[in-house]
Amino acid sequence: MTPPAPDQTTDALHPVRAGLLRSAHADAAALLARTERETAARLDQARAEARAILDEARRQGEADGADAARDLLVTARRQARSRTLAARREAYEELRHEAAERVRELRRTDGYTTVRERLEQRARVLLGPAAEVSEHAEGGVVGRAAGKQVDLSLTVLADRALDRMGGEVRSLWEP
Repeated sequence: MTPPAPDQTTDALHPVRAGLLRSAHADAAALLARTERETAARLDQARAEARAILDEARRQGEADGADAARDLLVTARRQARSRTLAARREAYEELRHEAAERVRELRRTDGYTTVRERLEQRARVLLGPAAEVSEHAEGGVVGRAAGKQVDLSLTVLADRALDRMGGEVRSLWEP
């Protein structure tokens, strides 16, 4: 029995891939919507805290004099900026974690075997047919050959997808 031609395999996998993509897009949209809401709430909280800090700084500044007020205002702005950056970082880390969890859920789907086979094929394309390819503990594969290694684990692939989104991800928490 001869294996099917690569284009026949690709054609046969198209419905599975399309289904996985639709599911991934839906999950990503829901995750992004939730992250946008949470980020907006955290930013609102950080802004409210910043306003409270600024208000307190102004009151103290009026009592202590212009120089003291200027020092407190600078400190308040730094604290507000630090909290804003911390909230953004936390939102991004939560997005990364959620994306990794969602992509690892692929292991429990009927199409995972096909996904894993495609990842194995990709590893062999990148490293050569003699590459040693093994299952990654969190799903996906890792390939090794002649001092080279390729990590096609599901978590790494999710991270790369977020990295490729670049500015689009930052827009989630930008005002």
